[in-house]
Amino acid sequence: MLSLLRWSLGLCGAVLGLACMVAVSRSDEVAARASALGLVIHDANETLTSYCHEEDGTLWLVLPSGARFELLTSTCGLPNPGDGSFHPFDESVVRAALSGVRFPITGLTDEIFILPYPRRDALPSAAGPGLMLLSPGVTAMNADQQHAIVAHELGHLIQYRFMPDEDAVLWNRYRSLRGITDADRYSAEATHADRPHEIFAEDFRALFGDALANYSSSIENQTLCVPQQVAGLEAFIQSLGSGPIGSESIVGFPNPAHGALSFRRAGDAASPLDVFDPSGRRLASLEATPLATGWEWRWDGRDAHGRRVSAGVYFARERGASSSVRVIVAE
Repeated sequence: MLSLLRWSLGLCGAVLGLACMVAVSRSDEVAARASALGLVIHDANETLTSYCHEEDGTLWLVLPSGARFELLTSTCGLPNPGDGSFHPFDESVVRAALSGVRFPITGLTDEIFILPYPRRDALPSAAGPGLMLLSPGVTAMNADQQHAIVAHELGHLIQYRFMPDEDAVLWNRYRSLRGITDADRYSAEATHADRPHEIFAEDFRALFGDALANYSSSIENQTLCVPQQVAGLEAFIQSLGSGPIGSESIVGFPNPAHGALSFRRAGDAASPLDVFDPSGRRLASLEATPLATGWEWRWDGRDAHGRRVSAGVYFARERGASSSVRVIVAE
């Protein structure tokens, strides 16, 4: 019977200097959601001892969300078995890569798991809402490869946090800037290099990653201009992390709402607040009312024609701001 001790001994015997099983362009995304206060890094040993368990000879990664992934503990049968061992990311290198990013990440609430072994069904590193999984390599990986992958996957976290798929307004602006408005060619079902999520993550790495993250001086999709040559692109992505006008972010409540709801924030000045549906269609424009400690916008849950909106997800953005607040209208 295999035991967790055996897995741990196998990991300790591996060299912790790292190898890229696949290039950064092969990184993928995961749908599992984690929850954390701030950006938390779990090194390979912590991931193994606290988040992995063995069932009938199979090692499983079980995340705080309850998502489960079978781990591959042997390089046998891989197209590229490397040196026969798995080499996890080095936590100190991951921290250095994050510190080198020229983008505000202090507000992220995400967990980063350094995996001792790769997931059987998805070998590369991956990211999803609130979660990054850094997959080990089969040969020793140097610092620039680690920096590149971390910066790329961080780009996915930034996109999920500040430009979710439901926000059609921001996505339309990004697609237009990037020249990827052809939805048939550039879609989630396209080849890896043509997927908008991957293009954004590569843009983020190239624009905001440090020198090590940009050792290749190129991006995965070489049919596109390098992001440094796209006018307005860096400013657009930078604005995603700058927050709305004023000193505080806007908060919508109650959320979910049954009918009317309010939006508030602190600050000395305010602009009208626009409410959009997921397609980017503006439903209502709200004027700000001063409070003793800031501003309030009230929405009665109706569109500009007085019709009550249906249950669903909506977005509110103050004019001139770069980010929006997501609210849910319930039945």
